[in-house]
Amino acid sequence: MNENLFTLFATPTILNQPATILIILLPMLLIPTSKHLINNRLTTIQHNLIQLTLKQMMMTHNTKGQTWSLMLMSLITFITMTNLLGLLPHSFTPTTQLSMNLAMAIPLWAGTVITGFRFKTKNSLAHLLPQGTPTPLIPMLVVIETISLLIQPMALAVRLTANITAGHLLMHLVGSAVLTLLTISPSAALLTSALLMLLTILEIAVALIQAYVFTLLVSLYLHNNT
Repeated sequence: MNENLFTLFATPTILNQPATILIILLPMLLIPTSKHLINNRLTTIQHNLIQLTLKQMMMTHNTKGQTWSLMLMSLITFITMTNLLGLLPHSFTPTTQLSMNLAMAIPLWAGTVITGFRFKTKNSLAHLLPQGTPTPLIPMLVVIETISLLIQPMALAVRLTANITAGHLLMHLVGSAVLTLLTISPSAALLTSALLMLLTILEIAVALIQAYVFTLLVSLYLHNNT
């Protein structure tokens, strides 16, 4: 295999034009909607999962925080669909791009921080200085807490990018090993294929978990600022 290991993360093009926008819009078209009084089973399962996730996330929020419920549910649905579609063969996963994840993390983080400074100014400023800090350490701790606040969106984006990228690389390596072993040792290729199937199941779980973790951390940032 002479193919570059990272070519699967290259942005696809159509007529020499980036196709990223079309790929980002694709998950929204696959979400089933129903205009009937009685929904089918797929739509019912979807509604039940959304209600369960929404109840779990909004449990600790006050009225101001609950106004973000539509935003948070749209976020977790989009990331979940994007991650799962990226597991299909010859597909592109936008969440493996750090720029894409930063574009999601920074506005959401900034919105929570601005909300905190608008409605809870004293409490937001108090987070920059832990209670009982010795006077000589106050300047240094303020700088440290400010830096820790500013790197929160970077941590969100890097966590999602690293987990999705690592899984795709591992699946690519194991899949390449299966193709190579087919001509050398069919029995070893069969065992490696079983490993690839288990790894695929694991990656489906990782895709769901990472979408939930990303949205949950945004929810926690919102809870701390409302």
